[in-house]
Amino acid sequence: MSVVLHLSDTHFGTERAEVVAALLHLSVQQQPDVAVLSGDVTQRGRSDEFAAAKRFVDALSARTKLVLPGNHDIPLFDLWRRVFAPYLNHRRAFGSTLEPEYEDEALLIVGVRTTRRYRHVDGTVSARQVARTSARLRDGGTRLKLVVTHQPVHVQRDEDAHNLLRGRAAALRGWSQAGADLILGGHIHLPFVAPLREAHGLPREVWAVQAGTAVSRRTRPGVPNSVNLIRHAPGAGHCTIERWDFAADREAFQLGDSTDVALDR
Repeated sequence: MSVVLHLSDTHFGTERAEVVAALLHLSVQQQPDVAVLSGDVTQRGRSDEFAAAKRFVDALSARTKLVLPGNHDIPLFDLWRRVFAPYLNHRRAFGSTLEPEYEDEALLIVGVRTTRRYRHVDGTVSARQVARTSARLRDGGTRLKLVVTHQPVHVQRDEDAHNLLRGRAAALRGWSQAGADLILGGHIHLPFVAPLREAHGLPREVWAVQAGTAVSRRTRPGVPNSVNLIRHAPGAGHCTIERWDFAADREAFQLGDSTDVALDR
């Protein structure tokens, strides 16, 4: 059984110490094979925030860790660095690649950098990125295939539509044809799992898997800190996506919801 821990929007600089401790404990309990952080690692992209984030990521009990940048990880007020070295602090903390990948006999995970230094909040995916990711997916065989972006490719509420990823229509078509199973995202601080084929006219079923706010106090009203655990047995025609919510009275993460997803093979 493969287990992927999907978390997003940690926003270090606004983290809650008790939630950080509880999430580290959850990772020890669950022992995920891979941890994927889908952007907004920090609040303002400062070096001290990245240092705290790196300590947290290093402490996660996962064999492999993939960390993508979000729009908050590009300096907002340091204009020189925003123009000439927007990812300097991210690279110092998590390595040179901004589109990390992972592959084993059961999983293929492909990261896609959707942030741009010339955009403050909005995300974009280019035709070149769509083609590169599609090529990787086609080489993935029967593995569970995950694409990771920061901005969402799908939302459930009209008020979130302005946060949608630019270029998503071509990306969804290309990635669906190439065999993507799940598209992981963050940015909107609202967790959900949703099928995309009917809503977007895709050739085969793909599921959007959005993570909530992992450890930051920047949660939505009525929505607790949460993360996802994705479980998949090699060769199985389905996977299970669990949402784990932080319970303040227990200072621990507990299972909030579980969705069994049929894979379109």
